Amino acid sequence: MQYGGIEKNLASIIERSVTELFTERDLVSSLPSELKAELEIPKDRSHGDLATSIAMRGARFARVSPLELAGAVKAKLDHVLNEPDGAIERVEIKPPGFINFFLSKDFLCKVLLQIKREKHNFGRSSIGRGIKLQVEFVSANPTGPLTIAHGRQAAIGDALANILKFSGYNVTREYYLNDEGTQMNILGSSIRARYRELLGLSEPFPSDGYKGSYVADIAKDFKKKHGKRYLNEADIKYFREFGLRWILNDIKRDLKDFGVKFDVWYSQTALRKSGKVERALALLRERGYIYEQENAVWFKSTAFGDDKDRVVVKSDGSMTYLAPDVAYHLEKYRRGFKKITDIWGPDHHGYIPRMKAAIRALGFPEGSLTVLIVQLATLYRGGQVVSMSTRAGEFVTLREVMDDVGKDVSRFALFMRRISSHLDFDIDLVKKESSENPVYYIQYAHARIWSILEYSRRAHIVTAKFDSGLLKEVEELELLRILRQFPLIVSLSAKAQEPYIILQYLQDLATLFHSFYNKHRVVSPDVSLTKSRLVLVDCVRIVLANGLKLLGVSLPKKM
Repeated sequence: MQYGGIEKNLASIIERSVTELFTERDLVSSLPSELKAELEIPKDRSHGDLATSIAMRGARFARVSPLELAGAVKAKLDHVLNEPDGAIERVEIKPPGFINFFLSKDFLCKVLLQIKREKHNFGRSSIGRGIKLQVEFVSANPTGPLTIAHGRQAAIGDALANILKFSGYNVTREYYLNDEGTQMNILGSSIRARYRELLGLSEPFPSDGYKGSYVADIAKDFKKKHGKRYLNEADIKYFREFGLRWILNDIKRDLKDFGVKFDVWYSQTALRKSGKVERALALLRERGYIYEQENAVWFKSTAFGDDKDRVVVKSDGSMTYLAPDVAYHLEKYRRGFKKITDIWGPDHHGYIPRMKAAIRALGFPEGSLTVLIVQLATLYRGGQVVSMSTRAGEFVTLREVMDDVGKDVSRFALFMRRISSHLDFDIDLVKKESSENPVYYIQYAHARIWSILEYSRRAHIVTAKFDSGLLKEVEELELLRILRQFPLIVSLSAKAQEPYIILQYLQDLATLFHSFYNKHRVVSPDVSLTKSRLVLVDCVRIVLANGLKLLGVSLPKKM
């Protein structure tokens, strides 16, 4: 993990101290990779501003207890208390071996000048070092409108791309368009059946057809454009291609209105026609990972930990889903991506081992591919679960949710649980204007600050010069502490590829601001204190805006 500012300096000092300690005891010639100084923010405020578990991880190398090693490291670290910047006030050891660091008030106050100087760039870093990284997300089959489940993947993928770009990666957003195959043929058959119904012909609707009202809408548009021209057409390709264009336009419109933009739309049909699928399988064959058995072609994925080998070409000569997916990922690497993040739904969890195996079989490091499984979202309205089934035509579209609660609230609500956790999206809750609604709570903090700043401007209060030393109240110091954490929070979010970390931070920041606001007047007869507090709340505003921008959510100035 790479850090900036005090974290980078502190991590370097810790690692140097541990290395010196181990060298003095003739334990190791160099610091093991497991003993990098990972810094974290303690959940319990009494445990300091920063902490490291390096002593617990290093105890087995030192052949002593974690507490004993932590004490020895602390003794080595005591000199940091005398550093010129006076950043560290004290160092404490806590069982079972944590080393906790408490930052000085003077150092905390410096964050205000940093935020005012960097403004919308506060929190930005270069930990990505310009590495070319692709985030592929949504990639929903164009067989129907985007649902709330697709919306969650869209919000998470877009926010993650923002966070990674803010952290120094060269990011490309990509949508893989599965525009051929069985499901597209079923869509074509469904549209043809509705089209013939419109022309007064009775035809059994496909038993596995798509029953949503949107299919009837597509059929109406098809009839409007073509009349009776395809009345007796048996080939579904005309209906399939018309439906693909219709639904793809719908998907693109919804994503645009949801604040999601893709750099690349990659077509599976184009991939197949290019011959790249066959070339990818040929490469696997050259590397010894393709064999034939029972008239089928198999990928030897067990060589890389998969529970069984996988068919890539069936006995009838048709390809399985895995074949084009292997070719598509090979294309990603050949386009220069060093890191790849795929965002999939929970129904694809079992697909991860075979995709990881394919990456390694092609000669790429397993760690270059990250697969995130976004759990489903259950929609509640009036306390009742809204049932979802695209095939049966029973679902709530992303468009309907946006129309009901707005783009910003929709996006924010879809971040309210970790990626790996199921999300309950309560329409009624996110529309409430109360503290129990996290969306409103953060928006209200931002609006309150704008109101304060507007009042100060009308009162001609100039804050160019202020004395941060006047900020002494507990709530003020807690705001300074959490503001200073933002760059580290962004870095941790990028490393974990988890936008929820930023949302949780913003909730905590809003909570601390409301606590401060309810106990202390910002604008008071004390002009000097007023200036300092105005700068403090303005910095809260900047960080709230920076965090919400990463999540793709705007903030109101009035509520």
